[in-house]
Amino acid sequence: MKHTHRTRSRLRAAACTLAITGLVLGLGACSSESVDEAVGKAVDKSVDETYEVTYEVTGTSVDEIAFHGGGGDAMNPKLETVTSPTLPWKKTVTLRGIMPPAVMPMALEAGGADVTCSITYKGEVIKEAKGEGMLTAGGCVAVSPIVG
Repeated sequence: MKHTHRTRSRLRAAACTLAITGLVLGLGACSSESVDEAVGKAVDKSVDETYEVTYEVTGTSVDEIAFHGGGGDAMNPKLETVTSPTLPWKKTVTLRGIMPPAVMPMALEAGGADVTCSITYKGEVIKEAKGEGMLTAGGCVAVSPIVG
């Protein structure tokens, strides 16, 4: 069954909203954006260590991959997006402070996608998730490995 562009856009927006909501709740973010930015900058200054993680996505029928690429600050990370990625997909990024590593593959195919994502830090998988079905959102979100 073909999806119209409008349906895909609505599903993609819903997936992004779910993923971002999960990140905000997981980080215990404040309700005011300006407060979030100030807290994030203060935390980043106090924990300015950098670290590298590698994101991997495998499976079938992934329409888009969103991930934290290192931009923004700890409380308001900038999402980067790859549209129509070739699978398997792999990307190594440098993050800073308590910014959580996160990769969120989105699959909108009605026939059911089979998607796996993982985050690797220093050769060890710190988060892995699998999803099946029409919409795979949430992906892999981990706590910054320099926190613990």
